[in-house]
Amino acid sequence: MLKKILSAGACAKCRLCCEFDRYDIWETPVFTPELCEKIRLVRPDVQFVSKDGGYIFKAEELNEDQLFSCPALTDSGCMLGDEKPFDCRIWPYRIMDVGGRRAITIASICEELYERPLSQLVGFLKEGLAETIFRYADIHPEIVKPYYEGYPVLMFERTGQT
Repeated sequence: MLKKILSAGACAKCRLCCEFDRYDIWETPVFTPELCEKIRLVRPDVQFVSKDGGYIFKAEELNEDQLFSCPALTDSGCMLGDEKPFDCRIWPYRIMDVGGRRAITIASICEELYERPLSQLVGFLKEGLAETIFRYADIHPEIVKPYYEGYPVLMFERTGQT
């Protein structure tokens, strides 16, 4: 979904969005039942917990410096390919609830996009990605995360738009 502005090579080399520490475990992607089953076929020990109509993977309690990798991550990248959860397909963009309004934010941890001009990041949203994100969130409200400090807001949903 972001191939116009984010190279697959840069993502494959980084993988930062596929690993979580105890402070960003809240940002784990929301999986559909079908994706949970695909992962379980390869990794039957993975457990998922229900979250507002979707599923997130169950992570053990993490120590201060411990990391937890997404169960779909393999040595060669994501086992789900183009069928990744929507959260992953739009990352580092995020949809969050900011004071009762949905907004698209960006994770500053993604150096590849964060170093780009703001006009380019917002411009890409205006080319149709924002509409896609808001429409998907209408059907799957479980992907809307509470606002987390440090995520710059790029665009609020227009009033009257659902």
